[in-house]
Amino acid sequence: MSALTEPADGIPEVVESERALAQAADAIAAGEGPVAIDAERASGYRYGQRAYLVQVRRDGSGTWLIDPIACPDLTPLAEAIGAAEWILHAATQDLPCLAEVGLRPRQLFDTELAARLLGLPRVGLAAVVEHYLGLSLAKEHSAVDWSTRPLPQPWLRYAALDVEVLTELRNLMGVDLAAAEKSEWAREEFTHLLTWAPSERAEPWRRISRLSSLKTRRDYAVARELWYTRDGIAAERDIAVGRILPDAALVDIARAAPSTVEDLPAGHGAIRRFARQWLAAVKAGHAVPDADLPVRQLPSEGPPPARAWADKNPVAAARLTATRAALAEFAQAREIPVENICSPEPLRRVIWTPPERWDSEAFAEALRAYDARPWQVAIVAPILEAAFADA
Repeated sequence: MSALTEPADGIPEVVESERALAQAADAIAAGEGPVAIDAERASGYRYGQRAYLVQVRRDGSGTWLIDPIACPDLTPLAEAIGAAEWILHAATQDLPCLAEVGLRPRQLFDTELAARLLGLPRVGLAAVVEHYLGLSLAKEHSAVDWSTRPLPQPWLRYAALDVEVLTELRNLMGVDLAAAEKSEWAREEFTHLLTWAPSERAEPWRRISRLSSLKTRRDYAVARELWYTRDGIAAERDIAVGRILPDAALVDIARAAPSTVEDLPAGHGAIRRFARQWLAAVKAGHAVPDADLPVRQLPSEGPPPARAWADKNPVAAARLTATRAALAEFAQAREIPVENICSPEPLRRVIWTPPERWDSEAFAEALRAYDARPWQVAIVAPILEAAFADA
């Protein structure tokens, strides 16, 4: 197996001006076929998930590396691409940050999702490139700080290679999807991604690690204020939240309930550096009226954990077991992960609270309410009907 080490056309200069962006847009518009697109973020270094480099490649146009910090409005590039198909790997990772700079696809092909539908054992870009092209693709710069300026040449080489073979991959995977009679499945999944948006938690502070080790609702109120304080500091300084203060330190502060700097726990430099802010957050948490204190455990809106079904509702448990077994058999026969046929949560909800009628159409309607695509509904609804008829 040979290594993919150099872009075919060399490492392009980074587009850092409106004039250069216009040239890139003209070149992309003059190209033909789909457009390979990727974005690099500075996760773990900067606050948020903005793009710090956008890579674009099209047949007849070559590869372009664009700095969205120097050129924050990529509308000219969007107009140049027009309705051409985008090719991305793991589209949900990049679509939000690309939308922030004015890039939104009208049609797309996701090579990672295609790999899942085709049942590949590994779906990372390097693994897919190896499977289809017999090439090794180095990923040693995937987690670097892409907000660095100027970007080092080895990083730019890596970035250019990420879009180098996407078009070839897309073509080969399209053939395999057709041969496996999964082209329609892929089309529906890709269409769904065009309107996909990341979900936002109503109370994101509850993601604090070790939060459950706090004993009282008052402690939870303090932890909540500390979380929002840390988030504000991170946003103001454009630093990843975890680099301001780890969750464990937030929990330690909440547990200590300090009222002076001397009362703050030791162990992390940022505790002293931002002592005034942490103390203000603790004070705000203790000022929350008793009636407004957050509950330690949010009430569940869905069914209980599947492991408890046998005791709470044996009939539903039997139906879930039968449905899972049938889905697993189908997934194995068609070489596709069972979770791509139906996510566990919608399946549990439909079985725990079934529609009034237990026929395929009623189950289909229930599944559609949870955003199941037509191809998934066509598979799962009859399986549910059979499980309810037998149990």
